[in-house]
Amino acid sequence: MGVLLQVRNAYKRYGDQVLLDGAEMTLVDDVKVGFVGRNGAGKSTLLRVLLGDEELDSGEVIRHPKLRLGYLRQHDPFQPGETGIDFLMRDSGQPDWKCGEVAGQFELKGAYLEGPVSQLSGGWQTRLKLAALLLHEPNLLLLDEPTNFLDLRTQILLEHFLREFQEACLIVSHDRAFLGATCTHTLDLGRGRLTMYPGKIDAFLTHQAERRLQDERTNATVLAKRRQLEEFIAKNKARASTATRAKSKSKQLERLETIEVFGDEPSARIRPPEVEPRKGPAVRCRDLSIGYPERTVATGIDVEIDHGQRAAIVGDNGQGKTTFLRTVVGSLPPVAGDVRWGYGCSIGVYAQHVYTSLPPERTVLDHLEYVSAPGTKPQQILDMAGAMLFRGEAMKKKISVLSGGERARLCMTGLLLSQHNILVLDEPGNHLDVDTIEALAEALREYKGTVIFTSHDRHFMKQVATCIVEVRDSRVTNYRGDYDAYLYAVNREIDEGEREAAAARSKTKIPGGPAPKAARPAKRTEREIRKEQQGVERQIAKLDDQRKELDAKLQVATDPHEAMELHEKVTALSDQLGPLEEKWLVLQEELNDADS
Repeated sequence: MGVLLQVRNAYKRYGDQVLLDGAEMTLVDDVKVGFVGRNGAGKSTLLRVLLGDEELDSGEVIRHPKLRLGYLRQHDPFQPGETGIDFLMRDSGQPDWKCGEVAGQFELKGAYLEGPVSQLSGGWQTRLKLAALLLHEPNLLLLDEPTNFLDLRTQILLEHFLREFQEACLIVSHDRAFLGATCTHTLDLGRGRLTMYPGKIDAFLTHQAERRLQDERTNATVLAKRRQLEEFIAKNKARASTATRAKSKSKQLERLETIEVFGDEPSARIRPPEVEPRKGPAVRCRDLSIGYPERTVATGIDVEIDHGQRAAIVGDNGQGKTTFLRTVVGSLPPVAGDVRWGYGCSIGVYAQHVYTSLPPERTVLDHLEYVSAPGTKPQQILDMAGAMLFRGEAMKKKISVLSGGERARLCMTGLLLSQHNILVLDEPGNHLDVDTIEALAEALREYKGTVIFTSHDRHFMKQVATCIVEVRDSRVTNYRGDYDAYLYAVNREIDEGEREAAAARSKTKIPGGPAPKAARPAKRTEREIRKEQQGVERQIAKLDDQRKELDAKLQVATDPHEAMELHEKVTALSDQLGPLEEKWLVLQEELNDADS
């Protein structure tokens, strides 16, 4: 296991803010690392240091002589009028057939590859950037929030690529599902120190919570012992007969020290707006067409969302999710049909990129006082601001100096202080760290109002959504299934597409190289096939028995939390049964061929 890159005794600060304080890190050549930490902790700064775009105050970065860095930059690397294939050839210096082969891994073909890059959505442009990275054959990829604004299908393609990528990766992301699917190790940046954990993000977060609890218990024991010693010393230091013992206890007291609690940093605890629960339809769309004067995006929309539901709007980028949301809230007029909200609906909107429109001259406190509902007490504003990590001097900061994550939190704070009974949220988790996203999900689950939202964060989606509205192929419909079912369907489509692409590549002759020979698989005996089929049958029977048992419990469950847990378990078992049943059918076909 070779060392590609090391950071030793690194120090970095901006003014009074310490980002790196004696930090150390080692990256080896076959490990994929998820890089986490609070917003503003210094993750992007460290990436710039590793790339050589920024210098440490002190310390060193040691790079292996054969290190080849690949970095997914956020800026636009394309030239005016350039096609996808032109960009890949210019950027990599590789021939067109090689560029096309690599682009195919990201479903880039036809007009997406041969048409102008300027006409592609952000997600498809990101696919081009990823293909360009791969063509440079890096042995260490640095990815900074790669899933921001990527649709689900592109995220899954990126996951597949990273799982098959045989070299090292360092990935900054707030998306727990993405990190869990791609990274085997977790790197945490907190209080200026780097800590490498040899496990996935969920295991790391569990370990972090357990370690914090253990440290708090240790400190409680130390403080109790300290009080005992202080009481003994106070009682006995003045007496000649016990002064020696008191002096000895004083030395013991000096040696007693509390330890710094792991992860002992302010946590976001978000309180949802307190609203009265309502029943019936919150919004109805009837024969609705959405779009713009020059282009209709979707037609024939008949969608209804009830009060109390948390509706997730899903679909690929460019299909019209944001257009649908804008039409629903009235910022974009319908092309045809109508949108009707129920009586007494108060709608609060968190729009994509909304934090960029905040007035820069206001302070955090000024802005929250301005947007809060009439009658909101000053202490309520301070409590909500504190829950979103704006405390003390941070309340006096001008918006112009806030980071993107801080602005996003400020916008969300203002929305939660407004007491709306309908929340329409377009990508609320972008630029929020893992802890704040988790707190927001919990708050939305407790919220008694209605939530209509989009998000590319699958963990957030699973935590929040109670119903799914799909935007696809110029239609908007209520999806018949939960978010897990939708994920399964998208994964299946991608897997089938990848199998077709692999089959096509195996038949394609590469210019300048020999034609590939078709490998003839060895024919298995009937006994071997039946043995494997019997094993699959046993697995199916076992899972089916478990599902029936859970179904029976679900029928009589009265506690809603228990019922939800049982439903999630039944869904998970159904997801496992599907592929097994398909495998059994494939084996049966193979058995029929063997018999004939």
